[in-house]
Amino acid sequence: MEENGLNKEQLMAVTHKEGPILVMAGAGSGKTRVLTHRAAWLIKKMGIGPDKIALLTFTNKAAGEMKERIKKMGAGKIELGFSGTFHTLCAKLLRIFGLSVGVNPNFVIFDSDDSESAMKEVLKALSIDPKQNKPGMFLALISKMKNDLMSEKRAEENAKDYFYRQLIKVWKAYQEKLTRNNAVDFDDLLVKAVELLKIDRIRNEVNKKLEWILVDEYQDTNKAQFELTKLLAGEKKNIMAVGDASQAIYAFRGADYRNLRLFEENYPELVTVGLPKNYRSTQYILDAAYSVVCNNVSHPTLRLSAEREMGKRVYLFEASDEREEARYVISSAKKISDRDEEVAILYRTNAQSRTFEDELLRRDIPYKLIGGLRFYNRAEVKDLIAYLRLLNNPKEEISRTRIEKIGKRKAAMFDEWLLKLTEKKMEAKPGQLLEDIMNVTNYLDKFDERDEEDAARIENINELLAVASEFETVSQFLESAALSEAEIKQKKSNAKITLMTVHAAKGLEFPQVFVVGLEEGLFPHSRSIFEGGKEEVEEERRLMYVAMTRAKENLTLSFARSRLVYGGRHTSIPSRFLAEIPEEYLEKVQDRTARSKSRNNTWSEIATSNTPRNDGVDEFGEKKRIIVQDWEVEEAVKDDFADIDNW
Repeated sequence: MEENGLNKEQLMAVTHKEGPILVMAGAGSGKTRVLTHRAAWLIKKMGIGPDKIALLTFTNKAAGEMKERIKKMGAGKIELGFSGTFHTLCAKLLRIFGLSVGVNPNFVIFDSDDSESAMKEVLKALSIDPKQNKPGMFLALISKMKNDLMSEKRAEENAKDYFYRQLIKVWKAYQEKLTRNNAVDFDDLLVKAVELLKIDRIRNEVNKKLEWILVDEYQDTNKAQFELTKLLAGEKKNIMAVGDASQAIYAFRGADYRNLRLFEENYPELVTVGLPKNYRSTQYILDAAYSVVCNNVSHPTLRLSAEREMGKRVYLFEASDEREEARYVISSAKKISDRDEEVAILYRTNAQSRTFEDELLRRDIPYKLIGGLRFYNRAEVKDLIAYLRLLNNPKEEISRTRIEKIGKRKAAMFDEWLLKLTEKKMEAKPGQLLEDIMNVTNYLDKFDERDEEDAARIENINELLAVASEFETVSQFLESAALSEAEIKQKKSNAKITLMTVHAAKGLEFPQVFVVGLEEGLFPHSRSIFEGGKEEVEEERRLMYVAMTRAKENLTLSFARSRLVYGGRHTSIPSRFLAEIPEEYLEKVQDRTARSKSRNNTWSEIATSNTPRNDGVDEFGEKKRIIVQDWEVEEAVKDDFADIDNW
């Protein structure tokens, strides 16, 4: 370590004088330290007024933490010209200059709920059925066009089919509604601010006020944010962008890691500094994570060296099924938490929390659930349980009120079906009855798979169907679900075990981490395999990298040989990401508390079975089959990934 606790590369970035600089900051490499020291160095050593510096981040929390660090370095006297999110800066600019782009400075900002309410009214006015065309779907598509800085006029010119012509009509009506309400949505803040800064007079004035631009998490910027930072940097180009393509996991929000490449192209005089030293994880964890993400070919990957010890190998646990996986993970997590250490259990989708929550509740272990509701407290789960409760007791008023809120027509269809239900049919398993109820009431009509949130709700429903199919009677299932809620012990103040999705874990770190459900279709997610392309699979791989690099001391990866999905128990295929980790980085562990250890195959033998991983259609329309062979994908499939341009 050198001056002010900075290593050589950090010091190089912090003390860069004028002109653009790109800092490629790997996981745990001290990017926050670089940004805060950079601001302090500009003020103390370069004599730059604090009010001339703007620090742009993606969350108010991150901005607040950096602001506090900078203040401490300046004995509390430093106050930056701006420190906050992109949207906050854009709102400030529009309050001052908004009239120049047709925005009244007294505008209100529509949050996501306001936007959805407005869109519902728009669809109703246009006689578009919101059940067939969800408001969220239209908002997501409009948001993407706005973030790509596509004008309504250009979008209209490009609209070749009926759906897109309808989309443009909806967009226009939605925008007119915002104007009538003197409102802007979150995307408008960015778009209108870019329009503002393209006006020479305004841009020059802003450039004089904010001369030094520091941008965090540059890989998460969209096109509008990229243009915004370029305009803010102005002719002096005193901009620092800090980012890491390997941690770009928000494409579904419009983020584009390729902005890092565009940054290089837009600034030929650019200085690039890599931060290869990691202060978070052990070397085994870093090497294992690198061995996964380096298989991506569309972006550079920084190999990190640990400042800590080599550490222990990455643990790999093969469970016979999801219940054994939960038992092992929770047993191990309990031992860790008993030592007063923090432990995180990370999964790809919220629906996966259910088995771990059940095990935690069964053992009366306190835990924290981040970024979502408890499984049995999710709206779609409560809806379907309400139907089952009425099936069990038609006089139950609470459930009656709930299903009527879902829809009077659906309630009537359910009642009609209930009257016709035979005693023999009533004896069916709850999973089958749930499926019948959904068919009778058209319950799934509420959801649109094209909508990200609805897709997650459908996953929760599938998980509910799977767990319900394990019970013989409706009464047994309802009792189990009720007891799970009654026994909840989420003492957040002292719980050491945290459950969350990998997306929610971005930016966090824990001494001990479990990454669970590492099977094809779960992680990588089935949507990336079946519906996505090369980019989607690469994003899943980056997500795996983020998951692994949350661990400081110990990392455990787990998968199940079979998993219960509605329709029965199915053999699982280990995730391709496990195949990418060399054996010398792994240590296989066993569940010594498992009830049965009789296994016909080892985990590696299962991986080499000829079970189809994916039947898909390639870009030429030819059907192909991807087979797992020695935990590697066939060469023909690898070639599909090889034609992406390298940087």
